[in-house]
Amino acid sequence: VTDATNVGNVVNGKQTIWIPANAMTPTESNGCAAIATVETTAGRPDMQVLDFDASSDEHAQFSVAFPKSWDLGTVTFQPFWTTTATDTDGVAWALQGVAVSDNETIDVAYGTGNDSSDVAQGAAEELLVGPESGAITIAGSPADNDICYFRMYRDVSQGGDNMAEDARLIGIKLFFTTDALNDD
Repeated sequence: VTDATNVGNVVNGKQTIWIPANAMTPTESNGCAAIATVETTAGRPDMQVLDFDASSDEHAQFSVAFPKSWDLGTVTFQPFWTTTATDTDGVAWALQGVAVSDNETIDVAYGTGNDSSDVAQGAAEELLVGPESGAITIAGSPADNDICYFRMYRDVSQGGDNMAEDARLIGIKLFFTTDALNDD
């Protein structure tokens, strides 16, 4: 943990929230496919996935009420995904965010997104873990007790996205930094 302070058993610094695909919903406009349960083999793990087409940018959204210990700074993400085909082409996942405070409208624009590009490694249904994205600035001047809305999407116009089939999002790790020991 970079620049972390260890006090007792509590560590300030980089933290993680797991956001599974089934905690996201397709957006009303240009949404990805609805959550689907995909069976690998009977009696083995089923996958809960959101499918994103190759032909146009498609989106899903989720929200997070961060703990007060969040430093209100940038966030990053790491995608966990799979593919429907056996190949080695790439996909570009991107994330945008906006914070909304008490007594403010939710009808606000997302901030600029940042991406995490990754390539399939061979077989369909393999777990693929992309690299951590660059810093994402959350629009709307984040403050304690805000809700942060996020929009996850497949950026098909990004140069590294050349996958012809659906990319299946399993979930993301959302990284944020804390600067307090608790939420008092």
